[in-house]
Formats: sequence, C-alpha cells, structure tokens
Amino acid sequence: MGHLAGLSEEHKQLIGRLEAGQVGLPEPRETDSRKGWKEILEILFSPGEALLVSKMPNMPSKIEVIAKRTKLAPDELLPRLNSLADKGIVMDLVNPRTGKALYLVAPSVVGFIEFSLMRISDTIPKKKMAQALDSYMHGDPTFAEEVFGTDTVVGRTLVHETSLEEEQLPDILSWERSTELIRKARRIAVSNCYCRHKAEHLGKKCDSPLETCLTLNAGAHYIIERKFGKEISKEEAMKILEDSRASGLVQIADNIMNRPTYICNCCSCCCGQLQAINEYDLMAVNPSNYQAIVVSEDCRGCSRCARACPVGAIVMEPSQQVANKKNGLLPRINTDRCIGCGICVSACGKNSAMKMETRKARPYVSKNSIERTIRMALEKGRLAHLLFDQGAGRGSKFLNKMVKGICALPKMDKVIASEQVKSRFVKFALKKIKDPTI
Repeated sequence: MGHLAGLSEEHKQLIGRLEAGQVGLPEPRETDSRKGWKEILEILFSPGEALLVSKMPNMPSKIEVIAKRTKLAPDELLPRLNSLADKGIVMDLVNPRTGKALYLVAPSVVGFIEFSLMRISDTIPKKKMAQALDSYMHGDPTFAEEVFGTDTVVGRTLVHETSLEEEQLPDILSWERSTELIRKARRIAVSNCYCRHKAEHLGKKCDSPLETCLTLNAGAHYIIERKFGKEISKEEAMKILEDSRASGLVQIADNIMNRPTYICNCCSCCCGQLQAINEYDLMAVNPSNYQAIVVSEDCRGCSRCARACPVGAIVMEPSQQVANKKNGLLPRINTDRCIGCGICVSACGKNSAMKMETRKARPYVSKNSIERTIRMALEKGRLAHLLFDQGAGRGSKFLNKMVKGICALPKMDKVIASEQVKSRFVKFALKKIKDPTI
C-alpha cells in the first residue's frame, strides 16, 4: 500500500480488508485519482461502517460467525448488516429452502461500485460519486489493473446468436447463449446500467437505454429485495436482449459456466469493461468462442464493421483493385483483440462480408464461482487469504471445497497454489491427485 494519505484509521483497515478479496480498491498513484479514491471511500463508508466491514470474513458467513469476529451481539449486528445491504456494501445471500442468510462483503466489482449508482434516487450524492469514480478509474491505470490485469476476469462475452449462421447454432453451448441463460433462470431482475447512469451525471451519456442490466437467480433475489432493481418476466428479459442486440450493445455475462448471476448490455462509450480494453489495452472481458472473419469478395469497403466494433479490433486498410488506379478498403481484424461479440456482422448487414467462426482454442471459463475465486486468488497472490482469513482457520466443509477446487486446476496452477499456501494438508492433497493431462 502507499501512504493512504488523509484516510481515517478505520478506512485504512477497510482498504486492507478489501485487498484480501477477489477485487480490491487499491490506492492509485496519481494525485487526482487518489482524491477520487478517497471520496469514494468516504461517500460509501462511514468510519463505523468501514471498521465493521474490515472485520468481516472474506467468504459468506453466518451472522453468529460475524458476531464473534466483530464482538457484537447478533441482535445488535443484524440492523447494521441490513443497513449495509441496503447500500450494496454487504450482500445477504438467502437460502431459498431454509430462509437463513449468509452475509458477504460485496467486492468492488461486480459489487458496491455498481450498486452505488444503480438506483436513480438514493441518499448517495450521485453526481459527486460519479465524478469521484471517473477520477479514480481514469486518472491512472491502478484500478483497471486490479480488476482486469489477470487472466481470469469477472465478465465474458456472449456472442450475438443472430450473428451466427444456421448451421453454427447447434454447436453453441447452453451457457454461451444469452437466451438460454434467461430461459433457465429461476428469477430475473432488471436494473439501471451503472455505467450509463454514471456517464449521465458526467454529461457523457449516449442514447442507449438505461434500464438494461439483467440479474439472474440468487443475484436477482438480492437486487429485488434491496430495491436496486425490479423483478421482470422471462418474456420481458428476452425483449431487452433483442432490443440491445438491435442497438449494437455487447452482451457480457458472469465469467462462469454454472448459474451466472448477470447479463449486462454494454456500450463502448460508457462501459468500464470495454473502456479498459480501449483505454489501457487490457483484455478486460473473456472473449466468446467465436471470432470475426472477413469474406473479402463480398466486402464493399464501407467501414461499417470498423465503426461498430466496440473494442477497435477492426481497421480499414488500402487494398489494390483490378483495373482501378485507386485503392479500395478492406477490413483487417486483430483476432487477439476481438472479443467475439458479433456486432460487426450485424453492422455489415446484407453485404454478408463479415462472419463469425469458431476459435481454434476455446477460451477458458471457470465452471463455477468457487473455481473462479481460486483462480483469481492464485493470479493475484491471495490464495492464503481465502484459506486462512485474518488468522482464522476455515471449517472443514469450506476447506474440503477449496482443496477439491485446487485439485481440479491445471498442473501449473497447483504448483503456484502449493507455493502460496504453506499448508501440509493442501500439499498432501495436490500430491495425491494425478493431473489428467499428463
């Protein structure tokens, strides 16, 4: 950490706690960015709230566990947790069968930063918050590197199903289809797009609709109960998907296969994930299993594909023409930068000069949130924080899940995990599991 200039002791402890999680809120290097960072902390967390959150476990926990950690009685702690949940700082995960809740500190992304501007009317000073976030996120790359600087990122692209040809549709997996995720969802909520709401307060909002963020399943329950959004039907959600595709928005989902919790409909001018690609050249979104290709004989050089690409993966280059002194223009695609959204195919339209093809190597997607948590912790050097939270040993049920997750990782990731966690039982488990790729 840097000097943490001007922060209260409570906020300093909070920063240390957040840095132990998947995605923290690191102190930036530049002065203006640091000022925005400090304002975000002070807007969202009173000193008392910062102290309470700094003492909470890293993983979802019962109120009794948090009470023991914070030395507060459960009946005193509950209203404070509820107040933090109303602000989007703490998430209460309710078991649908038992009705009992586990409490989890929301990460910065996807978490309390988005929740801060999801509601239109709230006690948070929206314009001040938007300005602080803008200074923090765009003043220097510190935050972008924290969120998007590792191989495992929070979001993945969903290819526009309408951009695929008929014979390709049977090959697209169910978790790669936005329509299938909606069809299988038990509950769905829609909220205001945090990114466009922030841009609106900065005077930079585009003409894309505001109410486009879809939350699914357990995430939807939280969004609805805490009034960050409203419940909608599957038919309404499908209409939002359809309209968003027609508007040229990128559909980005939770970067896991099983039970993803959100689908965002993103524009490159407002979306923080797409801006991180364009501004800092970070691969901030896991690409879909498809990439764009050019059918040169059908291309008229109109450049609609290049202008529509949300990450600048397409450039128009001179191309010699037969019996013509003037060059034509043909699109060149940077396949390493292409996120596989399919927007260029829609922009090309009837010309049919752009198509989507399956990638040679499928981008890796974690099976569930536990595996993603382990991978992110490995890549950030924070695995020990998950296993030994502030010096407290985890229960056997949690440790069993973690060890199973570690043992399912590729061989090199197991070595990294073993080096990070100097624990005999983890090393023993890794030695006993043979890598299936060897």
